[in-house]
Amino acid sequence: MSAEQKIKTKGIDKFLNSIERIGNKLPDPAMIFFIAMITIWVLSAVLSQVNFSSLDPRTGDAIVVHNLLTMEAFAQFLSTMVKTFTGFAPLGVVLVAMLGVGMAENSGYINTGLKLMLKRTPKFMLTPCIILIAIISHTAVDAGYVLVIPLAGVIFFAMGRHPLVGIAAAFAGVSGGFSANFIPSGIDPLLQSFTQSAAHIIDPDLSVNPLNNWFFTSASTLFIVLIGWYITDKIIEPRLKNVEIDGETDDLPSFDEIGDKERKSFYIATTVMLIGIGLLVLGTVGEDSAFRSENGSLTDFSSPLMQSIVPLIFLLFWLPGIVYGFSVGTFTSTQDMVNAMTKSMHGMAYYVVMAFFCALFISAFGKSNLGALLAIEGAEVLKALALPSSITIVGIIILTAFVNLFVGSSSAKWALLGPIFVPMLMQLGISPDLTQAAYRVGDSSSNIITPLMPYFPLVVVYCQKYVKGTGIGTLIALMIPYSIVFLIGWTIFLLAYWGLGFPLGLQSSYIYPS
Repeated sequence: MSAEQKIKTKGIDKFLNSIERIGNKLPDPAMIFFIAMITIWVLSAVLSQVNFSSLDPRTGDAIVVHNLLTMEAFAQFLSTMVKTFTGFAPLGVVLVAMLGVGMAENSGYINTGLKLMLKRTPKFMLTPCIILIAIISHTAVDAGYVLVIPLAGVIFFAMGRHPLVGIAAAFAGVSGGFSANFIPSGIDPLLQSFTQSAAHIIDPDLSVNPLNNWFFTSASTLFIVLIGWYITDKIIEPRLKNVEIDGETDDLPSFDEIGDKERKSFYIATTVMLIGIGLLVLGTVGEDSAFRSENGSLTDFSSPLMQSIVPLIFLLFWLPGIVYGFSVGTFTSTQDMVNAMTKSMHGMAYYVVMAFFCALFISAFGKSNLGALLAIEGAEVLKALALPSSITIVGIIILTAFVNLFVGSSSAKWALLGPIFVPMLMQLGISPDLTQAAYRVGDSSSNIITPLMPYFPLVVVYCQKYVKGTGIGTLIALMIPYSIVFLIGWTIFLLAYWGLGFPLGLQSSYIYPS
């Protein structure tokens, strides 16, 4: 390494260390959500007195901030507190999935599976494989957060690499690369529906294909894997080289040799899993399948199949975990099965506390309408600038990435921004397909650095398993290199992709009218 490169590396480390120190001086994540909720209450009371001229695209009326410091609002807050907490979507996803994973993990099934996988995976290819798997996990909705990220930490630890490196790489793929996937998923038709509705403001006859960004997101998969690989191995891993692993790692899988009984039990249990998958596939065949939506689709969010992803994860780990446990001898009674699932819940106690305050904050943020105000006012400023097409696309990406720090849901943001961005750019000759692609780049890039993202606290918990002192600052400092490079690099990639004229997806175009 040259002297100039060493200076640059030290500069990056100094910057990231500063972020980590500042971030870790913040209160506990649970208290951050509590303080943020109180702040939202106060801001809502102040801004509710202001009359805004910007129109809410969802209603067509002027945007209004709702005061949450009235007695009526407080009474509603108390009366719905339990429902708000139990209805917090990530809570159910995490706990149900972890019950199944806990069965497979504590029976030894996952341990043996990882041993077999590591024997066949070259060490230098581990990082790109993890990132690619993380990206593909989007197909199964939020499976990556509860499966890929924690397993990545275990795998890296087993390979003699720092487990936080694996967690960071997987988090970058699952969340930072959210809009990169060569396999269509439920998010495609969901975003398309908002895009088409927004386009109808200008052209009521325009049709937008649900896979209008498929070619671009497929190409982005390779881009994110390569960029993520470089950042992980050249920036993240060297930085974590001297970070001590002081967590409770005694209960982590041991990766000694695989015995004949373990191998045989694993194959039996895996066969059971494959039979289960086969039966599921057979159950989806035919347009009258109970797993399909009313329009016959399997990938719509409204289809029973997509709504059953988490229970299916539970079953596809729970069943082979039971078979493996009794076959290899780690389970001898049904009490052992219950103990295995109970043990998996021990590490979730801290997350449940954080989820309680997170749910209350997100609910308050939505009810106050402050998120909508932030998105709409930002979009209006961008519209007023009247910049050239390419610069406007860059502006949309940056604005989306900024708004994403406060409004986590991809569909909720697009419901707000789409009716402003899509018609505005159509009048500049830019197609809804390109506008949606720009939105997806910005939406993904900042996912991994905002504590307000519902799964962010869960990733902090995963890190604390290995490094007890991990805080919000630690995780943000780990993920900032990915976020910055993804934002800049992916923007350039989209502009180059556009400049070269490669198709964005099925029946898509760059210009309007096409």
